[in-house]
Amino acid sequence: MSQAVFRGRYEHTIDAKGRTSLPSRFRELLSANGESRLVITAGLESCLVAYPLSEWMAFEERLSQLPKFDRSVAMLRRIYVSGAVECELDKLGRLLIPASLRDHAKLKRKALWAGMGKHVELWSKAEFDKLQTEVLDDAEQRQIMAARLSELGL
Repeated sequence: MSQAVFRGRYEHTIDAKGRTSLPSRFRELLSANGESRLVITAGLESCLVAYPLSEWMAFEERLSQLPKFDRSVAMLRRIYVSGAVECELDKLGRLLIPASLRDHAKLKRKALWAGMGKHVELWSKAEFDKLQTEVLDDAEQRQIMAARLSELGL
């Protein structure tokens, strides 16, 4: 992916076979970069994370440069890399989300795609709403997050 970034939130449904549509805006970004596949894996929270194949390959390359015996790196590989699945968009722009990944993200009928820059997240709509409410309603958590973002220069 070049300069294009995934942004915005889009609500979609998941059908009985476990398929959901990738938002058209996200499909346009993939197509503009000559890609039709996403690598989807279990997020570190109750969501799925999806990367265009080229971004996933770059991520794996960066990960391969890190010390393999570092406990956090090893755990990331176990959860994130070992659970990754390449998913091809069908002619209607849908992705079949494997059952194990749907279970991880508690995906039922209503799903929410969230653009995250170079990747996207797929949430259960209810889980996303719950997380958002928890964060926005907790003044201390917001202050901690603001302080950390300031440390990072944002």
